[in-house]
Amino acid sequence: QVQLVESGGGLVQPGGSLRLSCAASGSIFSIRTMGWYRQAPGKQRELVATISSAGGTNYADSVKGRFTISRDNAKNTVYLQMNNLKPEDTAVYYCNVRAIIPSDTWGQGTLVTVSS
Repeated sequence: QVQLVESGGGLVQPGGSLRLSCAASGSIFSIRTMGWYRQAPGKQRELVATISSAGGTNYADSVKGRFTISRDNAKNTVYLQMNNLKPEDTAVYYCNVRAIIPSDTWGQGTLVTVSS
């Protein structure tokens, strides 16, 4: 069984920064892509950013230039540095890990609230 432990969410003022972390543990074999998705109230879950095992990254247009995804393969951990946060970034952020086994695992979500 695989566990994803997310941390780093919270309340921040517009223009502020937060750093999310997601550590994978358990019976996981050969992690491929790690990523972050988010779901705002009343909206569908959407891609925020992904990073491949080789370090290639992909970002949603809405976060380009403000968010940075990174990973530590030795720790099976993915990070999301979020700068210049806006109220529209308010959402539950979910970590996602794709591996050979298991193929697709989701974290429990961490709430990010951007408000003055």
